[in-house]
Amino acid sequence: MSVKKYLNQLDKLLDSRVRLAVMSLLVATDWVDFTTFKDELGLSDGNLASHLRKLEEAKYVELRKGFVGRKTLTSYRVTELGRLSFQKHVEALANMVRNNS
Repeated sequence: MSVKKYLNQLDKLLDSRVRLAVMSLLVATDWVDFTTFKDELGLSDGNLASHLRKLEEAKYVELRKGFVGRKTLTSYRVTELGRLSFQKHVEALANMVRNNS
């Protein structure tokens, strides 16, 4: 299979290293809160929020809002669609490396 065919199997939404990292964290756990993402990825609030919004619009993640004391806590988890899309993307990357080495 040519590299071009593998490229066509990649998920354009996951081309972003930030969104790929977000999805990697989410598939490895249940819920991740906004502050944890920010600390793990070293991003500004606005930058992180923008990436999470794109994933939410694509139905790859869902969010819940709650409170800890008086502070709002926003957490995210991967949806089944998000998990399948992530797995397909990672498999395409692995196949591309394996078959073109």
